[in-house]
Amino acid sequence: MEIGWLHFLRQRQVLVFFVLLSMSRVGAELEPYSVAEEMERGSFVANLGKDLGLGLTELSTRGARIISQGNKEYLQLKVQTGDLVINEKLDREELCGPTEPCLLYFQLLMEKPLEIFQAELRVEDINDHSPVFTEREMILKIPEKNSPVGAVFLLESAKDLDVGINALKNYTISPNSYFHIKMRVNPDNRKYPELVLDKALDYEEQSELSFILTAMDGGSPPRSGTATVRVVVVDINDNSPEFEQPFYEVKIPENSLLGSLIVTVSASDLDSGKNGEISYSFSHASEDIRKTFEINQKSGEVILATPMDFETTESYSIIIQATDGGGLFGKSTVRIQVMDVNDNAPEIAVSSITSPVPENLPEAVVMVFSIRDRDSGDNGKMICSIPEDLPFILKSSVENYYTLETEEMLDRESQAEYNITITVTDLGTPRLKTQHNLTVTVLDINDNAPQFAQKLYEVQVLEDTPIGSWIITIFANDLDTGNYGKISYTFLHASEDIRKTFEINPVSGEVHLRSCLDFEVIQFYTIRIQATDGGGLSEECTLLVKVIDINDNPPEVTISSFTKSIPENTERESTRGERSGGEADYLLSREPDPRAVA
Repeated sequence: MEIGWLHFLRQRQVLVFFVLLSMSRVGAELEPYSVAEEMERGSFVANLGKDLGLGLTELSTRGARIISQGNKEYLQLKVQTGDLVINEKLDREELCGPTEPCLLYFQLLMEKPLEIFQAELRVEDINDHSPVFTEREMILKIPEKNSPVGAVFLLESAKDLDVGINALKNYTISPNSYFHIKMRVNPDNRKYPELVLDKALDYEEQSELSFILTAMDGGSPPRSGTATVRVVVVDINDNSPEFEQPFYEVKIPENSLLGSLIVTVSASDLDSGKNGEISYSFSHASEDIRKTFEINQKSGEVILATPMDFETTESYSIIIQATDGGGLFGKSTVRIQVMDVNDNAPEIAVSSITSPVPENLPEAVVMVFSIRDRDSGDNGKMICSIPEDLPFILKSSVENYYTLETEEMLDRESQAEYNITITVTDLGTPRLKTQHNLTVTVLDINDNAPQFAQKLYEVQVLEDTPIGSWIITIFANDLDTGNYGKISYTFLHASEDIRKTFEINPVSGEVHLRSCLDFEVIQFYTIRIQATDGGGLSEECTLLVKVIDINDNPPEVTISSFTKSIPENTERESTRGERSGGEADYLLSREPDPRAVA
């Protein structure tokens, strides 16, 4: 298994873009799935068990579950059947807007053993929206005579939230002898109508015309929306406004202040009076553009109205129309490039946590999590780290997934709990970071045998000590906790004399006298004592009991009479004879004492 590390500031760091495969099948992809939007909750999508070739019970026993991106759980896995079903009704327009295809990414996570499968769900559009015009009535002021046949006039476009075949398809107008409709596509792929003049206008003949503009989508059956177009014929205005440049391009940081000046466009008109007065407006602008920017109708200044977000929209293409007092217009395009700034801190999403962790397991998986940063470039590159002085390591896999594992077997007796801070830092300027705090408890196992305070205990006891008297307390200690740390005391391989004479409390280790002692019978007892913990580990020590004699026996003479002749000149203190006598309370002998018991 390969591991890539960068060491910085005493921290173990893992670069996001250095991808390692830490286990088999991590990052494997499932076949893409698709489902129509607006389906009811519980609708069937696919059977993941069959797709993966797994049995009915395997998904459950392996702890399979679905991880969705974002805060909402749109999908649900029924582990008993393997069915993937809709958990919340899907609105394609709400999820993806105009983006096509509309893809929801999710992962199938199986914990035992750890496997992660990447998958995507394509939300298919249904024709549930009709084209809608922003303005129900459009007014065009067109000068007479000066507008030649074939002249083109811009009309407001309709908006259809559907995409693909269900999106806006074409425009038509009610029959008339003056105009027909031609459809165009602007830089952001929005279809808009142009009104083409088929017959010269004459103010004196007809000063105003009205007709119905219809926008139709490509659904089956098709949906449509209408607006009224009112053409006001005005007297001659033979010069259209002209912009100083046909194309403007600006770059703006995404964190620009509201009210900031983006660009100033300028157009001129050779006409005088009202026909030379110019007003500026957005042409065929999307709702997003109209919400984000404002234009001063008189000065042509484009200002920021609402905050921009590079992660949502990287650029804007705006058609600006300059219209004079007579209805003639010119147009220019402004392209606004949004510059990314490091305004998003990294995010940590925890998939699973295992705590407590057994102390005897090496490379135990403690936590599975993923990270992401919504910024781009260096602002979106991340470093993931934990403190270096901990017995844990981070391992990275595909798609920014990480596992926090034990680097070695833990020892609960050395440390029973670890407080771990996972830090994710991006490489932007300034650097932003996110931290996740985790407390890991170490689960005790029976890896410590009881230990006696001393291997040999010695005690002296008077032979007339009453039965039931306390003799000594034997003590052992076990570093384990719970049942593994509970100790019971017993005599080990004790003779019948020992078991009849002494007893030991299995809980407290107190040794008591069970029957009378007799120095004249047994002077020493050697007792082996065993301490056993709740997990079966044991240790032993030796207790030496020395019986102290008391004067409880009179002297005895071993003969009843004695006669001996002594010469008259025998010297003083000479030995001429022996007598035999004794006392049970004390014995002198050069031989080993037979009155000892082990």
